[in-house]
Amino acid sequence: MLKRKIMQILLAWKNDNKGKRKALVIKGLRQIGKTFIVKQFAKENYENCIYINFKQSDDLKTVFDENLDVNRILLDLSAKLPDIKLIPFKTLIIFDEIQECANARASIKFFVEDGRYDVIATGSLLGIRGYNKKKGKGVPTGSEHIVYMYPLDFEEFLWAKGISSTVMDHVNDCYKNKTPVSKAVHEALLRYFKEYICVGGMPEAVKTFLNTGDMNQVYQEQRDILEEYKDDFGKHLDENENEEIDELLLARIQEVFDSIPSQLAKENKKFQFSKIKAQGRSADYREAIQWLVDAGMVSQCFNLSNLEAPLEGNKIDNIFKLYARDSGLFIAMLEKGTAGEILSGNLGVYKGAVFENIVADSFSKTEKKLYYFHKDSGLEIDFITKVDGEVCLIEVKSTTGKTKSANEILKNFDKYKVNKCIKLGEYNVGEQNNILTLPYYMAYLLQ
Repeated sequence: MLKRKIMQILLAWKNDNKGKRKALVIKGLRQIGKTFIVKQFAKENYENCIYINFKQSDDLKTVFDENLDVNRILLDLSAKLPDIKLIPFKTLIIFDEIQECANARASIKFFVEDGRYDVIATGSLLGIRGYNKKKGKGVPTGSEHIVYMYPLDFEEFLWAKGISSTVMDHVNDCYKNKTPVSKAVHEALLRYFKEYICVGGMPEAVKTFLNTGDMNQVYQEQRDILEEYKDDFGKHLDENENEEIDELLLARIQEVFDSIPSQLAKENKKFQFSKIKAQGRSADYREAIQWLVDAGMVSQCFNLSNLEAPLEGNKIDNIFKLYARDSGLFIAMLEKGTAGEILSGNLGVYKGAVFENIVADSFSKTEKKLYYFHKDSGLEIDFITKVDGEVCLIEVKSTTGKTKSANEILKNFDKYKVNKCIKLGEYNVGEQNNILTLPYYMAYLLQ
């Protein structure tokens, strides 16, 4: 079983005894382990569990079409599912793929008010606006605690590989104290990080890698996942919760998604609609991009008009970059054999794109919003974020590249109000021209 950080969130939710417990709603991509982890949590922490998957049990939706009285719902469920047990205060009810049943989500409010049964709901397309067009019985405002689950981050990947906590404690201490990581640990983690870039954090891809060590099998698993994701493009439910596909939206989502590698391979990685097709316009693809963002498949990184906090207030809405949310899936979008090139250190034109994407992926998994800074004068910083409460420049170097733009900003504090910069690369922890250098594998520690 893969150890996941979200298990601590689930335990904290269950142990919170401050009043009535809200339902826990877990949003996240398909195939990242939501169902497995919630079932495991139920097994370890509850005497009894009732599991309903609304994609697999379409007939159960009718249970929620009448009034949402808890006793009536449970009576009807026990009639349709004769093997379930109803044990008040010792039962967890799991509503899986709850975006498929609007009224089941509405019922959460009544389960919370009743208080006898804990509820966890999961949804892989729950974040997509307008996915379910049924006029249901309302959203349970104030009754849900929403959390996000992601593919495995680098630390979880190391746990899966069996790396000891002593090693991770050493890395954390080195980051905290700004001291070099021991040479042996540093070299090992750089190698593991390249593995992580190629494998990514999708549980099945990770397990395939750990069980076989065969990157061709990992690649095939990743391609299968990508094809399953594409099956969801443009999909929604009509007013009767029947599945429909918007063919035009599907085509545009596909075009945007397929263009990401070539967009990031450019020297200027700004997303350009003309690179999708000649005469491509923002108006044509805005909804497709939002679909991918809402589904959790890509992250949008916005250019900033200036570097003063709050950063969100300075983003330029129509100038952005797009990054894939899982590095392994991004690698699988490139030519077959790319993983081998990364592991051998010989990647060519995509090298910068690969390392920028993994840093964006690492930041997204810590729920950082993504920003960058680009001026027509040529001034450009890969990422702008807050580190320890201060605005910080983040430069990502696939080689020992120069930091001309960062130096320009740092020496003009009166103009830019920034005096902090981190350069990520194959370096150890250290100082270089007043810039903190960190190894790539520490990106997840930047809070």
